[in-house]
Amino acid sequence: MTDTPPAAAAAVVPEVAGTLIERMGIELTAIGAERTTGTMPVAGNTQPYGLLHGGASAVLAETLGSVAATQHAGPTRAAVGVELNVSHHRSARDGVVTGEAVALTLGRTLASYEIVITDEDGRRVATARLTCMILDAPPPARGR
Repeated sequence: MTDTPPAAAAAVVPEVAGTLIERMGIELTAIGAERTTGTMPVAGNTQPYGLLHGGASAVLAETLGSVAATQHAGPTRAAVGVELNVSHHRSARDGVVTGEAVALTLGRTLASYEIVITDEDGRRVATARLTCMILDAPPPARGR
């Protein structure tokens, strides 16, 4: 009998109802420990000048990297972001932006990702790096 490596296990799709992921309109298009992708509409995620808000780009980046790190962590562990940095290269005024989180390192206690966000013309909007700590999963929440 052989063990199934975590990367080959079925992706666990996070519950998004009532979360920031839902509010931002983020849609996950591919989920995996090595690579996770998703999209986000510009509309509704802009600053007062009508440009994509830099914080929205950060939310997309952290979402994609955290989902990927959770896949790496496996079913009995959890991933929590400990550092995020984002360089904003340009902005978008409309349409959809796409993010791709690619693993830089996948260790026992840390996972780091580079996340590239592009506009509909394939131009780089932002580049981010996220480091997540891998922890034992917390016990289920109890009712109050």
